[in-house]
Amino acid sequence: MKKQKGFSLIELLIVVAIILIIAAIAIPNLIKSKMAANESSAVGSLRTVTTANIAYSTACPQIGFAASLAELQAGASCAAAANEIDNTLSTGKKSGYSFTYTPGSGTPVTSFKTTAIPQSTSSGTRGFYVDESGVIRFTPDGTAPTNTSNALQ
Repeated sequence: MKKQKGFSLIELLIVVAIILIIAAIAIPNLIKSKMAANESSAVGSLRTVTTANIAYSTACPQIGFAASLAELQAGASCAAAANEIDNTLSTGKKSGYSFTYTPGSGTPVTSFKTTAIPQSTSSGTRGFYVDESGVIRFTPDGTAPTNTSNALQ
């Protein structure tokens, strides 16, 4: 009788089954971790926008806060305040979140608000908001928050 070399079909099926069981346990945790990372990135980006706007208004007090996210990066109206935020954030999309920036009215501009909304349900579950006060607020369902929404602790 010849000695067989290699694995039998049953042994291969058992190994595949074990791998699938491990994947079924690990993938949901991986998705939750990714969502938590995206939410943390959104909060960090809102803090960056707030800090960048303060620096912008300090560098150009006659203008006040910036007119857009792109202005915080380019500094077209105030060259002394260029490159306050990165190129990715200036486009309004970063880490699975869409950012909407709205400046206040008047000259100089003394207010702004920025919202961060998940682009899909796999990006995150909470929506975030910040204004010139620097208090970051959120909604648990991903809808657009306002200045009366829950504040982050």
